[in-house]
Amino acid sequence: MSAPSVPFIRQTAGASAARAANRSRGYGSERRPGWVTYLFLTLAIVVFVSPIYYAFLLASSDSATIAQNPIPSLIPGGNFLANVNEVLSANINFWKALTNSIIVAVTTSASVVLFSTLAGFSFAKLRFRGRNGLLLFVIATTAVPTQLGIVPLFIVMAELGWLSKLVAVIVPGLVTAFGVFWMTQYLESALPYELIEAARVDGASMIRTFWSIALPAARPAAIMLGLFAFVGSWTNFFWPFIVLGSSNPTLPVALQLLQASYFKDMSLIMAGVVLSAIPLLLLFVVAGRQLVAGIMAGAVKG
Repeated sequence: MSAPSVPFIRQTAGASAARAANRSRGYGSERRPGWVTYLFLTLAIVVFVSPIYYAFLLASSDSATIAQNPIPSLIPGGNFLANVNEVLSANINFWKALTNSIIVAVTTSASVVLFSTLAGFSFAKLRFRGRNGLLLFVIATTAVPTQLGIVPLFIVMAELGWLSKLVAVIVPGLVTAFGVFWMTQYLESALPYELIEAARVDGASMIRTFWSIALPAARPAAIMLGLFAFVGSWTNFFWPFIVLGSSNPTLPVALQLLQASYFKDMSLIMAGVVLSAIPLLLLFVVAGRQLVAGIMAGAVKG
């Protein structure tokens, strides 16, 4: 008879017993990481944080100082709040652009997760004629540059009367080929056929099986996909700039209008960049723990 799994021990005997089981099986170790590990992590943090900090240094300076010395000192200046106030009061519809970006990013990320998980479940666990060929076609669409479809897509949006409307940005991003491939590969190995068969034997429909079995199993990959989709939609500039323009902009488009209005005043532009990055930083802070928990849950093999 095989020994009980660590998750089972954690549920029945508690976390301390699970840690003891990990140590007895050689999975866990109380040895602390060495100084090389901490040095590598410190260097990685510095590399990834330095662009944001450099943008903050420019945002806290002024145009005359930046013109004299494009690389400012490591100590922030005292103009950050003044630059932020000027950005917020500028004629770029900042708050409207922020609201538009939130609506587009939240809607598209939720839609990408839902539809990609549905498609991934179908490709990974259902058997139907032409499944492999259709999946190959979906993956092949990622090789087509986005710019090639801009003209026909713009014509379609004009015919539908969606120009300068958020729906013109939301609808083309409701699902992505990368998301379908991502979820297909994850569910292929993370979701056993036995669970699906047990649900069907109990009388569950295919939709109920997906909602109760496949969707919880896909949670770690779905969190990662949702985060990628949100960041990609938040920072998207090309298509919203074409179809929305200055009348109903998202945040990246509004920042471009700020650049045109102030003739490349880098302190104001960087202040806008810092403001646009704050929601993403807050998202990582709030969702970081759940993201790591989801990844670790997906990594546990019972």
